[in-house]
Amino acid sequence: MRIVLGQCDLQVGDVAGNFHKILDRAQYVARHGADLFVLPELAICGYPPEDLLLRQDFLDCCDEALMALARQSPVPLLLGHPQRRAGALYNAASLLRGGRIEASYAKHCLPNYQVFDEKRYFSEGSGELLFSLQGLRLAVRICEDLWCRDQPLLEQPGSADAVIILNASPFHRDKQREREALLQERAQAEGATLLYLNLVGGQDELVFDGRSAAVDQQGKLIGRAAAFAEDLLWVAGQPGNWQSSIASSPQGVEEVYQALTLGLADYTQKNAFPGVVLGLSGGIDSALTLAIAADALGSDRVHALILPSPYTAAMSVEDAVAEANALGVGFDILAIDGLFRAYQETLAPVFGDRKPDVTEENLQARIRAALLMAYSNKFGHLLLTTGNKSEMAVGYATLYGDMAGGFAPIKDCPKTLVYELARWRNQQGSVIPKRVLERAPSAELAPGQTDQDSLPPYGLLDEIIMAFVESGQSRREILAQGVPAADLDRTIRLIERSEYKRRQAAPGIRISSLAFGRDRRYPISNGFRAEAPLCGEEK
Repeated sequence: MRIVLGQCDLQVGDVAGNFHKILDRAQYVARHGADLFVLPELAICGYPPEDLLLRQDFLDCCDEALMALARQSPVPLLLGHPQRRAGALYNAASLLRGGRIEASYAKHCLPNYQVFDEKRYFSEGSGELLFSLQGLRLAVRICEDLWCRDQPLLEQPGSADAVIILNASPFHRDKQREREALLQERAQAEGATLLYLNLVGGQDELVFDGRSAAVDQQGKLIGRAAAFAEDLLWVAGQPGNWQSSIASSPQGVEEVYQALTLGLADYTQKNAFPGVVLGLSGGIDSALTLAIAADALGSDRVHALILPSPYTAAMSVEDAVAEANALGVGFDILAIDGLFRAYQETLAPVFGDRKPDVTEENLQARIRAALLMAYSNKFGHLLLTTGNKSEMAVGYATLYGDMAGGFAPIKDCPKTLVYELARWRNQQGSVIPKRVLERAPSAELAPGQTDQDSLPPYGLLDEIIMAFVESGQSRREILAQGVPAADLDRTIRLIERSEYKRRQAAPGIRISSLAFGRDRRYPISNGFRAEAPLCGEEK
């Protein structure tokens, strides 16, 4: 008996495209002897469909595709789809066999945390789906049902030989270790083999990493599909004698890099951009973003603009040119000195004798943004922003300047991780000059400027951001870890003051368990202060 887990990249909203991909794969696995073909959670419509689920015509289209698959598939199918029933909408999985919808299951546990808000759309299901296939007893569950430890996967112990779990589980760092540990724990507790099928592909900020898995009833990993790629995981045999294959699973910065390339590739492809453009400064952030773009899309679909200002060091231009040449990326050098002087002269009657300050620094960033957007408009390329999570956290970016663009690949990568990723990429083939990794980071918008003139050292800054933003620790808890009070309070103030900027930032790829955007939703007009004495904190 051969069950095939179809780890597919399915596009949200493209019901017709998903239908044809599913049918094509079904025909392939049928020719190669599959007895059951399984597709991911909400495979028909893609995940997460969000407010498309509020459109009746969209749900009609999903229903039509489901019925057509039931009629046309040459192999029994088990797949996810939205299901209307008795005036409610369910996140469902259905068994299509014999030209009809034989049985359905509705997801019990609806996630409503972090990036998930399924209770906005779906009702909770009840009951279970059990069916037989060549004498094998199979049960069905969907994603969050696995993570709800207070609910058994099988209502009656021993009622199934295997549980098939359809998933759309997004990536964050270390997620696969958590998944496989949970699968092993629950397989042993339930006494059943678990077949875990995950979605793969990028969807806006989210990346689904695949790595579908099979774990036997003793908790032993017996199968794993590829990471960050479409794959078919074949699981063959019978209870107590399952056979499959185990693909390697990247770890650490390698898996982050693969997530970033997949996320950018799919965002570009699914939104039909012919290519991407970015500003290449000679700094570490734009160098890493260029490498990710070239690896994701191919060098011929990437273009760089090098936009030196009066304060740009000659070595920065040299390094930017070296980066583009190393990756085979086309580029143009457009100096902004003349434009900057023209702006200053135009504004001089208004500014009078006021001394230059951050206004003039931001002006340079906004001139660059105008040129980059002009290129984007003329050639249809997606403009990539190159800011990192450390900068986004404290607002160390210019609104309508270097924040301008359509997509931010490294938006959720702290600065320290940016350096790790750059070093890892150079180990695969050197594309980032050594001195870019060694120079003090600088926006180069004023004479002799470095980032550390305005911010704590990045190692300390990232430690504070991780504690305060991602872990939700209080000021008192962070102080207890030995963080200097002055640096902590300054960073917290910057984080709280910068929410209005983040609301206007481009979407970017989520690689942490709590990213700015879908994960963290703070009010802009907000009077709470973490260090306020009335809230129990003391200076």
